[in-house]
Amino acid sequence: MTQYDYDLFVIGAGSAGVRAARMASTHGVRVAIAEERYLGGTCVNVGCVPKKLLVYASQFQDQFDAAAGFGWTMGKSTFNWTRLIANKNREIERLHSVYSNLLQKAGVGIMTGRAQVLDAHTVAVDSTQYNAERILIATGGWPSVPDIPGKQHIVTSNDMFFLEQLPKRIVIVGGGYIAVEFASILHGLGVHTTLCHRGHKLLRGFDEDIRDFLAHEMTKKGIKLLFNTDIDAIESAGDSFATRLIDGSKVSTDLVMFATGRTPNSTGFGLEKLGVELDNELAIKVNSDYQTNVPSIYALGDVTNRVNLTPVAIAEGMALVNKLYVNQRIPVDYENIPTAVFSQPAIATVGLTEAQASEKYPDIDIYKTSFTPMKNTLSGIDEKTLMKMIVIRSTDRVVGIHMAGPDAPEIIQGMAVAIRAGATKAVFDSTIGIHPTAAEEFVTLHEAAKCKQWGGSKCPY
Repeated sequence: MTQYDYDLFVIGAGSAGVRAARMASTHGVRVAIAEERYLGGTCVNVGCVPKKLLVYASQFQDQFDAAAGFGWTMGKSTFNWTRLIANKNREIERLHSVYSNLLQKAGVGIMTGRAQVLDAHTVAVDSTQYNAERILIATGGWPSVPDIPGKQHIVTSNDMFFLEQLPKRIVIVGGGYIAVEFASILHGLGVHTTLCHRGHKLLRGFDEDIRDFLAHEMTKKGIKLLFNTDIDAIESAGDSFATRLIDGSKVSTDLVMFATGRTPNSTGFGLEKLGVELDNELAIKVNSDYQTNVPSIYALGDVTNRVNLTPVAIAEGMALVNKLYVNQRIPVDYENIPTAVFSQPAIATVGLTEAQASEKYPDIDIYKTSFTPMKNTLSGIDEKTLMKMIVIRSTDRVVGIHMAGPDAPEIIQGMAVAIRAGATKAVFDSTIGIHPTAAEEFVTLHEAAKCKQWGGSKCPY
């Protein structure tokens, strides 16, 4: 009989932890998982899923306005924030049940409570101790806020999903995807939105054309963008707040949201005492097999602060299980990972940016097109679409595809398959498009280094 209660003890029931626990259990591994907050982690509860539901909600007003151009006469519309949040909560509760059933059916022991790692093989959940051959840390990350005067008035993305009422005005601080997404959501719901960013452009790390295009489109919609600035204090002013900027000016608002980064959730449950190594951003250090410097302790997902995306965390969970319990080392390929920003317009991208490609290859061609989507020729909505493709001239291989516009995430998911398969520009050119769609533009980009403008009312060829 084994000396351990469990073969694998997982701390954190988010995307990474749940996948690793379920898959390990299907291979006969005795698994337990501990979660102190909610099944599904950030993505299900205060991230991807509820955010996408709010994105949908924020798009309806534009659709109501667009209907007239297509012959519809719309009545007066009203929006009920309380109803939206209640419906969102009901869907999240349904997903909790789904996760719980999946774990139970797989034979995983579920423990509710805060886990403490006592030694290399022992975990305590509340007052009960368990020992395990291996311990997996999959505790994700948590929003971080700066230590400024008035810090107590700040809300984070976590709080936004549970607001009792929608503010009339909001100041959002940050320039990453969370800040951009919530600015688009709240503006779409009728909130006067100001986005304050200490950098000179949004979305660091994305292609420059995409960054410039999004800022232009957001400004056109009426979102106020303040670049090269920051908030150094928040003052209460009765039922509202005065945010003091670094230049001394003030912006009045009803709510202040900070989206200035997330910190790996790696402290406060015993890793420090064990000597598990963390980097200067508190991320758990792991090797290529997700093993820490303590051989029996592993970590993956956002707590390692590498590629903080739900599908990546899931892939890492699968890779770990295959390595430990199937004797198959199938590492996650971190190149050409597609990603999306659910802003308005939406952004999606896969592969290298133009700047990255220029550093890596001496001969690249850029193909771009910017046009009015067909729907907007009648809708009256003043929103463009941008598409961009990056090609190595000498090999004809496509190494980057970027898009901003309606359905960009859905379109780029398919493009990611082509990029991973090593598709050349000739392959794209020989592919017959689906007409009329925006996606067909990717197989009709014939002129390098030129941006083709298309009004959308007629075919370009």
